[in-house]
Amino acid sequence: MEANFLIDERCGGCRFHEYPYKAQIPVVIDGKYEERHFTSDSDVWQIIDLIIKETEQSNDEGSSFNIAESVMAQLPFFACKNIMFDRESQQDIARFMYSKQFNTPPYSGSYGEQPKKWVEKSFMLNNLIERQKAKAMKHG
Repeated sequence: MEANFLIDERCGGCRFHEYPYKAQIPVVIDGKYEERHFTSDSDVWQIIDLIIKETEQSNDEGSSFNIAESVMAQLPFFACKNIMFDRESQQDIARFMYSKQFNTPPYSGSYGEQPKKWVEKSFMLNNLIERQKAKAMKHG
């Protein structure tokens, strides 16, 4: 869901919008950046998994990179951002924003009657919003 929150708009037709294509991946393997042939979403997800592992390793060594932000920052170098688009997550984000803007519960009932999964999602989304605000304040 976090990656979906970071999508500013859907792609309208980038150079990686349709398979097959070739692209240099943003992960060093055996001392170099390889060019790969992409034929499906699974090819893209293999590289996303490599980025996640690389980010986790860097964080284990003392960095503090956000994994979703790292993936989304590197994605345009080898894949269409639509790969991250998830309709359910987008609907959750819209529900959250509507509820917050109009001060209305996302589901009927009081706080204690909200679905547990929704409460968890709303805390995560609120955290994402606050993190993005802090980032914007820091960078002007």
